[in-house]
Amino acid sequence: MPDTELATITAKGQVTIPKAIRDALNLRQGDQLRWDLDDGGVRVRLVSPLDLTYLRGVEAGLEEWASPEDEEAFADL
Repeated sequence: MPDTELATITAKGQVTIPKAIRDALNLRQGDQLRWDLDDGGVRVRLVSPLDLTYLRGVEAGLEEWASPEDEEAFADL
């Protein structure tokens, strides 16, 4: 795959991701991309879907920090 691919913006502001890029990144319909401004350019990254089971586990571990005493201790921060 070449390092550079070209795409044209449509009148609606849409861009087709070149096939070589889609194939290299295994992009599929419904995938989400994040656009970050980067020194006058843009960096496009694939957004990984959230793992809800993992996030629920993290949330459960944080519940021990939700006591009234903790709220009071961190109120001034």
